[in-house]
Amino acid sequence: MGGLRRRAAIAAAGIGLAIVSGCPGLRADETPATCSKEEFESAVEAAAGSLRDLNNQNRPVFQEKLRELKEKRHWSHDDFIAQAKPFVKDDKTAVYDKTADELLSAIASMGQEGSAAAAPDCALLLELRARMKLLVDTQSAKWIYMFEKLDAELAK
Repeated sequence: MGGLRRRAAIAAAGIGLAIVSGCPGLRADETPATCSKEEFESAVEAAAGSLRDLNNQNRPVFQEKLRELKEKRHWSHDDFIAQAKPFVKDDKTAVYDKTADELLSAIASMGQEGSAAAAPDCALLLELRARMKLLVDTQSAKWIYMFEKLDAELAK
């Protein structure tokens, strides 16, 4: 998992965005000559799908691990609510959430701008895809961080 963790951390830091998700072999400095409005719409839909998949994959496993910790520590329901909070919300997750919110706002704006333009701006599409990749990478890094905290607590 070290390689995945490192890749996610690098991506979350904004490094390595030259390769754009969904465009094999296409680099950020290589703007395509033509693009369509539909590509803007499908790019946003693809990012939303990736985020849904990421959450659907991680949420059940994370919740099960939280339940394991609850049983291990013999927490009551009320104790569990209070004690589990630091595993999902702390200063570092707040940074991930703030970054994700900013990226979501930019992605929504760019998607609307691109699909509403009379002539699609292919450089904008490339930037949109780069931000969507960063968003997915940021959310992946957040999940990795939360799992690491929880796994460390379960190992005690």
